[in-house]
Amino acid sequence: MKKLTSTSLLPILVPVSFAIACVTVVLPSVAKQINTDYIHVFRTSFLGILLEALPFVLVGAILSSLLHLYVSEEKLGKWIPKNPVIGILFACLLGLIFPVCECGMIPLVRRLIQKGMPLYIAIVFILSGPILNPVVYAATYMAFRLYPEMVYARMGLAFFVSASIGFIIYMTWHSNPLKLSLSRVDNTSAHTAEHRNGGRWNSIFVHAADEVFEMGKYLIIGCLLTAGIQSFVARESLTAIGAGSVSSYVFMMSFAFVLSLCSTSDAFVASTFLHSFSGGSLLAFLVLGPMLDFKNMLMLLSVFKTKFVFYLAFLICAVVFIGSVLTGGIFL
Repeated sequence: MKKLTSTSLLPILVPVSFAIACVTVVLPSVAKQINTDYIHVFRTSFLGILLEALPFVLVGAILSSLLHLYVSEEKLGKWIPKNPVIGILFACLLGLIFPVCECGMIPLVRRLIQKGMPLYIAIVFILSGPILNPVVYAATYMAFRLYPEMVYARMGLAFFVSASIGFIIYMTWHSNPLKLSLSRVDNTSAHTAEHRNGGRWNSIFVHAADEVFEMGKYLIIGCLLTAGIQSFVARESLTAIGAGSVSSYVFMMSFAFVLSLCSTSDAFVASTFLHSFSGGSLLAFLVLGPMLDFKNMLMLLSVFKTKFVFYLAFLICAVVFIGSVLTGGIFL
């Protein structure tokens, strides 16, 4: 059993400290050879996004650890309704009860499917859980506190996209898409039981530290890339892309896929583009990212068959694009 010591915190402290040191110490020396205005904007943008988002990442990791260690899949499976309509609505609302970040959603759902959860309900949970939960709502509200309509639009569109794809999967896919053996699942369950039998509070913080490290590295990379775009890409170029009726949506959806940000922090990144992109394109960024990004795609391919993953990816992109265009045109 791992003990919670100072070394347990290294996965959190080292990358964050290194990134902050690079921005605050290394960049000023580099700035002597580069336009100091660009460096100042880059440093301010990076630190602002990182320090605003990090508390929500920590809260999300702790809540995810509580779920991981205290709620068994058997208990969750007993609550699943048999009626498909009620089941899909139930899955959409699970995030309100179990606020799990998308980083831990796929392994959890894999175990639930192996224990008998219907595929369409599991997919709805994967899509809606990372967005429709109190932590993400609070983070989105903080990022868009001057534009509350964006918060409600994100929650509403996420609900619509998740439910729609759930109904499509229910009607069109009837075979088992998993490609992992049951023994792999049993090994994971045994590892979880080992943590439960040890010190519970120690296990919570150790598990949370691991999750923050997994999410934090993507957050730091996303903050660096976003700050770089904001600082070094000409404002006219971003404005030209953002002004396009289609290009703005394609760019922000592609941006969300590549950045692979956690759903508890992506709103702070999106808010930096408020004056360059339309509300609908930002909405597409906020909804697509937690449902489908680069790191999630790799995780999905490790759990589900390739044909099913690409089918699911096509549905997500199509429904998010149509929904964000309609929502942006009507409400934003």
